[in-house]
Amino acid sequence: MLSQLNPKTRGRFIVFEGIDGSGKSTQARLLAEYLQFTNKQVYLTREPTTRPIGVLIRQALSGDFEVAESTMAAMFLADRLDHIQNDVDGILKALGQGIDVITDRYFWSSFAYHSLTLDMEWVVSIHKKVMELCPPDITIYLDLEVANSLQRIDNRNEATEIFENEETLTKVSNNYKEAFSKYGKGMNIKFINANQKIDTIQQEIRKALI
Repeated sequence: MLSQLNPKTRGRFIVFEGIDGSGKSTQARLLAEYLQFTNKQVYLTREPTTRPIGVLIRQALSGDFEVAESTMAAMFLADRLDHIQNDVDGILKALGQGIDVITDRYFWSSFAYHSLTLDMEWVVSIHKKVMELCPPDITIYLDLEVANSLQRIDNRNEATEIFENEETLTKVSNNYKEAFSKYGKGMNIKFINANQKIDTIQQEIRKALI
């Protein structure tokens, strides 16, 4: 559990959130490179993970097979708990070794995406263990207009996932903000305008970490 780690020696837990196309992966990578340049040890990770449950989730998101939304939410929860606790490359293990952990997506993503069809309170309730075990030290929310998100997704020239359309992304964006408002009290959440140039966004992220 994060609260049991030595606050003077443990690493920082940094979470990137945002709708699809908001630049989370790019900004997380740039931040990791910057922190490494300043002689920090950094573990850059993402969700869904590359572990077995995460692989199944990505297959479902790509449309390889269908599962009920509540099942999908439970799969994300299981992958997240494994992400936190596993003894190979778990978040808590890295933090305890003094390594800064940066993750592309965390529980806020579940609150925003699964609440498209499920009750948000239920999604939050099943994540109580996650929130107790390993709350973020800071959450960076890359706030992007949906039109810009769709343009970036189109520019990837990759197969789209089931959430990548205008109506859905608008709802997801609204769900993020509702979740932050309802459940973000006392948490360190920073909104960054993601409609700017990549370098400008990165500079604002670095300032937010100070």
